[in-house]
Amino acid sequence: MTVPVLSVRDLKVEFVTRRATLRAIDGVSFDIAKGEVLGVVGESGAGKSVTGLAVIGLIDPPGRISGGEILLSGMRIDHLPAEEIRRVRGKRIGMIFQDPLTSLNPLYRIGDQIVETIRTHTNLSESAARKRAIDLLAEVGIPAPEKRVDGYPHEFSGGMRQRVVIALAICAEPELIIADEPTTALDVSVQAQIIALIKRLGRDHGTAVMLVTHDMGVIAETCDRVAVMYSGRIAEIGPVQDVVRNPLHPYAKGLMGAIPTLAGEDKRLVQIPGSMPRLSAIPPGCPFNPRCAFAFDRCRVERPEPLPNGAQAVACHLYDRAAEESAA
Repeated sequence: MTVPVLSVRDLKVEFVTRRATLRAIDGVSFDIAKGEVLGVVGESGAGKSVTGLAVIGLIDPPGRISGGEILLSGMRIDHLPAEEIRRVRGKRIGMIFQDPLTSLNPLYRIGDQIVETIRTHTNLSESAARKRAIDLLAEVGIPAPEKRVDGYPHEFSGGMRQRVVIALAICAEPELIIADEPTTALDVSVQAQIIALIKRLGRDHGTAVMLVTHDMGVIAETCDRVAVMYSGRIAEIGPVQDVVRNPLHPYAKGLMGAIPTLAGEDKRLVQIPGSMPRLSAIPPGCPFNPRCAFAFDRCRVERPEPLPNGAQAVACHLYDRAAEESAA
């Protein structure tokens, strides 16, 4: 069997405050294979972005990784010194942030920023790096790249800036790209182009992609598999078509039921009552139990672990066949 590009095992992330230690990520495990796009979806506060930041070593104090392992192509990276993880972050892992202006220096030309990144992680000369920068801008769909390479960030539209950020992320040919809400601030037509671009990365370059978003439309269009997160844990994970068409976890069912369809204009959309619990007030047992219509006594005291169910895995006591049989 081939080694996954990214393997996360029982990851735990904590934030230490004066009053308490708050656990933002609590035992998350998943793999991403070469060329695969894994979508990570959930409400705000579910832990999606924190998981991505943990993978690239950008959890700042008072946050810390308090347990588990993160492996990149079989090499453990979660305990590396700051200097080593910085080299890994630029060369082997690329990052696409929600706001391209956080990734681009407004005082430097686009081309200079890409050339600097290329030369930091490769042995190319200045002229060869500039040619590669122009080729990358063309690859991500920037028109007239030989002219635009000398432009400044403010001279580009939001969609074009996001393309430049993608060019920056792939310029060292990374094994893994983490895209954190890469289409949120863009209009629908530009979103579709960025989605197509991310899909092509996996297909043409064999790049593994972790796509963090709350947009199920983007997930359904882009991803091979999807992980549904709730309160710092994975509620359900599986092939995207299975999870979208046949969600198992009550929370995943609620998310999918809240998506409007063109065919069912007469049906009311599902509404999940309540809201995501604060980190300081996560209930015992299954964190979703106060909002779940199917919760029973066991849900309120015992945390469910992910159980395989066909191609999917679901953290829900409703699917614990062994417990049902032993009770009978």
